[in-house]
Amino acid sequence: MPTAKKRTNFIDSAEGDAVKLELQRMCDNVAYNTSPSFSADSETYNDNLIPFVEKHMKYLSEHKNINTAHYLANLRLMNRPR
Repeated sequence: MPTAKKRTNFIDSAEGDAVKLELQRMCDNVAYNTSPSFSADSETYNDNLIPFVEKHMKYLSEHKNINTAHYLANLRLMNRPR
């Protein structure tokens, strides 16, 4: 899953599918805080809430040099309740 080179069309790639599956697993696990976040884009999100998976997939597709394995590991650490 980790890659050092730039990704092209991340959301439609095999790596994107694997990351999306892992993000969905985090959402399904009650041990993680994966509540939706505020989004100013009220045209796309009527209630101004962007789902956890969508938020992070969008971020990863916009920032192509991020190591996805490290990103997911940091998300797991940050979203665990203390």
